Amino acid sequence: MKNYLKLLRVKHYIKNILIFAALLFSGQLFALDKLRDCAIGFVAFCLVSSAIYIVNDIRDKDKDALHPTKKNRPIASGKISVKAACSVAAVCLILAGVCFSFVFNINALLLLCLYVVLNLLYSFGLKNIPLVDVAILVSGFLIRAVYGAVITGIEVSGWLYLTVIALSFFMAFGKRRNELKMENRDNTREVLKGYTMGFLDKSMYLCLAMANTFYALWTMGTSTIEHYNSNKIIFTVPIVLLITLKYCLNIEKDTSEGDPTEVLFHDKVLLALCFIYAAVMMFLLYFDRIRTLFGV
Repeated sequence: MKNYLKLLRVKHYIKNILIFAALLFSGQLFALDKLRDCAIGFVAFCLVSSAIYIVNDIRDKDKDALHPTKKNRPIASGKISVKAACSVAAVCLILAGVCFSFVFNINALLLLCLYVVLNLLYSFGLKNIPLVDVAILVSGFLIRAVYGAVITGIEVSGWLYLTVIALSFFMAFGKRRNELKMENRDNTREVLKGYTMGFLDKSMYLCLAMANTFYALWTMGTSTIEHYNSNKIIFTVPIVLLITLKYCLNIEKDTSEGDPTEVLFHDKVLLALCFIYAAVMMFLLYFDRIRTLFGV
């Protein structure tokens, strides 16, 4: 069972929490119909992403077998056969279709299909083209955010979309940076030959600055203040800055490949900062609703 959970990359489902962003930031988290649709859409997306991970692992099994850490993946290590992995991927897609049928939305379906197509193209060659590889990784995060907004029928600020894009570029460049740093130990990712450490450092810091700027502009926007009837959201800017700086510090210090999931789960301080941010946002956006709910 443990090997099958690793095959599904369950730990990476944390990336799909971005699907709930539109619902959270809209102040409608307690709208049960929207929360239900978003949760079902989340499950469907997780199943589809697992199927994509399996296809990618099958495609790269020979290269992964030569990698210092990826060689331990279920398919590369031989713990799960390619035939069994294909069966699991098929089951994931079937279950995703069943889940999605409960919240069917043509635009959301198109986004899901776009995610599948882009990631298959990535697995079958585009991941070897510098910048195109990063752009596809970023598109995955943007699709998650838009998918969540579409499936709940919520309009999202352009500033928040720009924040997601810039943060995604920041994390993607950080991942490539650490992979390049490890290139002396392996030679399994062809695209790294097209990058330099200087370029990745500059690009990472540029996107870091842009992400924090976009987020700050969203908190100060007239439409944001009017929507939430509050100008206090701006006080979350320092927390977001601390989160991104701590993440950046981890990338600089870390000797791993800089995978966002690994960076997050291996740092209790970073996790604590993320929980603090979530708690503060919940307080600012939902305090009045919670007080009314409990009759306080």
